[in-house]
Amino acid sequence: MLKRAFYLVLLLLLSATAWFGWYAASPMRGGRVDYPVAFSVERGSSLKAAARDMEQAGVLQHPWAFILLARLKGAAAEIKAGSYAMNVPTTPLGLLRKITVGDTVLGKLTVPEGWSFAEMRRALDAHPGLRHDTAGLDTTQLLRAIGAESQHPEGRFFPDTYFFDLGSSELALYKRAYGAMRQQLDAVWTARAPGLPYHTPDEVLTMASIIEKETGAPEERPQIAAVFINRLRIGMRLQTDPTVIYGLGARFDGNLRKEDLLADTPYNTYTRAGLPPTPIALPGAAALQAAVNPVRSRALYFVAKGQGRHEFSDNLDAHNRAVNRYQRGR
Repeated sequence: MLKRAFYLVLLLLLSATAWFGWYAASPMRGGRVDYPVAFSVERGSSLKAAARDMEQAGVLQHPWAFILLARLKGAAAEIKAGSYAMNVPTTPLGLLRKITVGDTVLGKLTVPEGWSFAEMRRALDAHPGLRHDTAGLDTTQLLRAIGAESQHPEGRFFPDTYFFDLGSSELALYKRAYGAMRQQLDAVWTARAPGLPYHTPDEVLTMASIIEKETGAPEERPQIAAVFINRLRIGMRLQTDPTVIYGLGARFDGNLRKEDLLADTPYNTYTRAGLPPTPIALPGAAALQAAVNPVRSRALYFVAKGQGRHEFSDNLDAHNRAVNRYQRGR
């Protein structure tokens, strides 16, 4: 009887081992989902909770066996949170490998240089891969929620391409972009050329935003920076159209008129000296660098000459000749 019981137990163990080996290496075909299928592992999830979520998503059969497999492989504590996708059924071993190496599916959002904060916010609001936890927050509340020191959002977020787990918080992305801009601004302020007419990093940020909006050819940023810096040094008004347009807000219909240039607003650099009160756009790294490292130049004017490029002049007579040549065809 003991011998028979021993062989029975041994047979059961061999059968269980064989089944477990077959289970670990065989594609799971539950027939409950159409592939591709997406699922998520929440941050802080236990192995048991992750297995339950994957079972509910239809990608995992026999969660108890999957849990045992993960423990036998020593991977129970190595599961990575994030969003995942499977195009075809995989084996339990393949699934375990996917969630322990963090083979996640990432959302993507590009915030271009020169965008306004309003454009950035519309893009985040419309992105289907984000959790819209800023809905109902006004700008002041949003800035407070991410711990921003500034009371005005313009220029405070770094334009870049951001990757994130699907379902991530909008607030978290705003916080990343805000922190990235602070790092960039701190770096250029520390490394700025001597003798520039700035008193604070915020003035650099404002200047960089103007450079960003005025630049058509990227290589001209340091030259455009030099013009505006030269004007600041001698107390000459910046007279830059993008600041006027920003001050007009929703009233701007795409056509900047002479009366717009004469209508005084805090952002009209034709009617007011110095920098405007805040940035007017989200400047990129190159515009920030140009604001603190302009070329050595005496130029005080520039005029568009086509294909995004400009003609730079040191004096008004030369500038007028350039205007006649490139703008009036004389």
